Amino acid sequence: MSRRAFIRWMLGLVVMIGAASTGLVHLLQRSVNRQAGSKTAVTNPLAGEMQEQPAAKEATASTNDPLLSFMILSDLHISLYDPLTVQHLKEALNDIKQFDAPVDTVVMTGDITDYGDEESYKELNQILSGYKLPPLYANMGNHDYYDIWIDKKGAFNKDTMPNGKTDWQSRERFQKFFNLEKPYYTVEMNGLTLLLLSQEAYVQEKPEVGEGAWYSDDQMNWLKDELAKHKDSKPIFVMTHQPLPAIGSDGGNHSLIRAKQFREILKPYPNVFVFCGHRHQDFQNGSEHYLKETFHYFHNSSVGRVLNRSFQNEFKNKSQGLYVQVYKDHVTLRGREFSNRTWLKEADWHIKI
Repeated sequence: MSRRAFIRWMLGLVVMIGAASTGLVHLLQRSVNRQAGSKTAVTNPLAGEMQEQPAAKEATASTNDPLLSFMILSDLHISLYDPLTVQHLKEALNDIKQFDAPVDTVVMTGDITDYGDEESYKELNQILSGYKLPPLYANMGNHDYYDIWIDKKGAFNKDTMPNGKTDWQSRERFQKFFNLEKPYYTVEMNGLTLLLLSQEAYVQEKPEVGEGAWYSDDQMNWLKDELAKHKDSKPIFVMTHQPLPAIGSDGGNHSLIRAKQFREILKPYPNVFVFCGHRHQDFQNGSEHYLKETFHYFHNSSVGRVLNRSFQNEFKNKSQGLYVQVYKDHVTLRGREFSNRTWLKEADWHIKI
């Protein structure tokens, strides 16, 4: 494939989200003479520590303190070939480190890395090691499976995909980094529940999923069972990566695939809050970030690459996330601009429960 044809193909692949463009340019420029040494599995010294949960807070009827406060970081896209992604994550972590409100935990909703390769996880580990942080939790996005596109010379190679690699290896790498037995799991914190869902296959195992999120029967049954444990009025927080398609349809490329079943499972629980990433939409560009269905549905922005409504990285200085505080009778959600440590008035919600 010619260089021009290859670049044309790549632009077609990412046009819907525009998220990988900067990193891919850097990757294409990587030297083909790079020595291919043997790789060792990434070991994250923070993995055990990140899964330790703080002691539950004692909530009384007289207190106005939040029961739980957490930051949601979506679409970090950490890449050695796009220094801005590293800079933006450091901006977010520096903000959290100096935050003037509690942050009990940090949740990262997919596309933690740009390519899901060992070098990216090593870079992520090096960044995280420089901060004393609350517990971190994460799920997988489509980009966390992208290592299958990288050939032995370090180039993005469609023609030789999967380049001797598997989706299974990407899942194992992610699970090892975050000390997980499965890519989906439950977090109980301060008497509240967070459910983190991850896509369980990519195009090496299931070519038909494209950039969509495919969940197995086991994961869907797990979601149903976990929700059934919480028939009280307490809110439950569900983390996905890809967004839902239009109501009444199942998803596909760039969306949650088993959407009808997903919505049906959530239907009996009006105090469920669902969060997704993937779209990278700027909180300030006028796009819709909160939708009320039978549950509350939020589209987060991006830490690594904030995009305009045409899915272009127009404001490369921006880095955004969502801060959530849970009280006894309401939940507040506020958009945060990490680059200058300010709140975004365009993303400010107060929801009664």
